[in-house]
Amino acid sequence: MASLTYREAGVDIAAGEALVEAIKQVARATARRGVLGALGGFGALFDPRAAGFTDPILVATTDGVGTKLRLAIESGNHDSIGIDLVAMCVNDLVVQGAEPLFFLDYFATGRLNVGAAERIIASIARGCIEAGCALVGGETAEMPGLYGGEDYDLAGFAVGAAERGRLLPQGVMPGDTVLGLAASGVHANGFSLVRRIVAASGVALAAPAPFAPAMSLAEALLQPTRLYVKSLLALHRAGLLRAAAHITGGGLPGNLRRVLPEGMVAALDAGAWTVPPVFRWLAQAGGVTPEEMLRVFNCGIGMAVVVADAARAGRCLPPLGNGCSASVGSRRPLGRGRFASIRRTTGSRDAAAPQAGGRANQRAWFQPRRPPRRIARRRLPRRDRAGDLQPRQRRRIGRRGSASDTGAHHRASRLPSRPRPA
Repeated sequence: MASLTYREAGVDIAAGEALVEAIKQVARATARRGVLGALGGFGALFDPRAAGFTDPILVATTDGVGTKLRLAIESGNHDSIGIDLVAMCVNDLVVQGAEPLFFLDYFATGRLNVGAAERIIASIARGCIEAGCALVGGETAEMPGLYGGEDYDLAGFAVGAAERGRLLPQGVMPGDTVLGLAASGVHANGFSLVRRIVAASGVALAAPAPFAPAMSLAEALLQPTRLYVKSLLALHRAGLLRAAAHITGGGLPGNLRRVLPEGMVAALDAGAWTVPPVFRWLAQAGGVTPEEMLRVFNCGIGMAVVVADAARAGRCLPPLGNGCSASVGSRRPLGRGRFASIRRTTGSRDAAAPQAGGRANQRAWFQPRRPPRRIARRRLPRRDRAGDLQPRQRRRIGRRGSASDTGAHHRASRLPSRPRPA
């Protein structure tokens, strides 16, 4: 038998080492207070006291991106999928009152494409910078035979900290308000259903998106998950945040109730926010019921926060940015608004089901929007300062009919006239 090498078996050690060297710079750009050492060791070191904590409780999360990866692979768009990975982890941290400290990633592939891997890890680093956490390490695994070709999978691991006594949720009471923070799109949940709908619709990934013609369908669906770290930490540090729910799999009904105390329920106002066009298209193209849409997708609200003082909380929230086109609640331009309140439950604790408007309102969420009809504006005859018609207008009305038959003049004649000077 001829001598074999690891490379001939499908694992290129030199390519892996080249990737590590290529990503050192992007990882270094994420450094923050508390990080000890650099990439290349057997483990990462972090000092919470150097990061400003006195009595910290550590909070850890892990997540992936799911089959949204399939769209990235098929379209060759790897430039934002790492932001999804970071967001799915750190958004789960911050709802517990924790500040994200550091992040690690796991990248597995059938055959290592160094160029694509660089783009993916660079997007992970951008997500870490936006979230304020350090990319302190990761693992690249080349596994021929387990993954086909250059297919890949991602997993992320985040660790954060909160001072003892500052963990969330706490203090939720009946009468508190729930504010909705706008999603940037579908985020990273429900893509097995999304991909099935895309296949059934016959729309190619490279074709213009039916709900956003300025982008391709792939670009529109791959919009990265919004990071809510800065918004929620601002509320928490101001003492305004009582609870928060990251709206992922399970939608509003499945996630909001996870942060409410026993015996309390969120009464949602189904007409308080506008569902973005992407969800209306998914519902229409796939024939998905409103109940299923609410259970699978965020439907425009990526984060729900419970506050006692909605007015102060609204002023405290920073602009969400990130190109959000869907405003939530009372159509506020920054993508946040009141859409629910907390009350005591009187029966089943299956809360977070929209109350106002019922099923008819839910169905209306996912109906395609018709452009408003243009209504011709009727020109009213001009009047002089005394309130009477000007001579030219009198002649015009005289040719068309009596003034009493002219609706415009009839309305004008009911306005009080000023007395004529003697």
